[in-house]
Amino acid sequence: MDIIELIILVLVIAFFISRFLPAKGISNISVQEAKEKFKDSNVQFIDVRTLGEYKANHRKPFENIPLSSLPTKMDTLDKEKEVVVICQSGMRSARAAKMLKKQGFQKISNVKGGISVWS
Repeated sequence: MDIIELIILVLVIAFFISRFLPAKGISNISVQEAKEKFKDSNVQFIDVRTLGEYKANHRKPFENIPLSSLPTKMDTLDKEKEVVVICQSGMRSARAAKMLKKQGFQKISNVKGGISVWS
């Protein structure tokens, strides 16, 4: 393996690691930790699954804003309040959390495992 191949390999590995690590200001929380936040009126709960997925199985107080609609609906959210995001497995909500972070939201929590681990 020459130096060019090694550099490319390192860059590819770094790219994939960066995709799965939470960004600064984004916490990965458990379902139990999310449930504990239900009592806090300064928290916004967002479910980024499709409308069909949401209708089939959702939890209150999560509001449905599908990931595809999030860029146009962010202005309906309060940047001063914490945002808790959930999806089916935690992958789409991780993407949503990064989108929110880029738009200036400071306190964002992603529910690890999503609705699929909700009991």
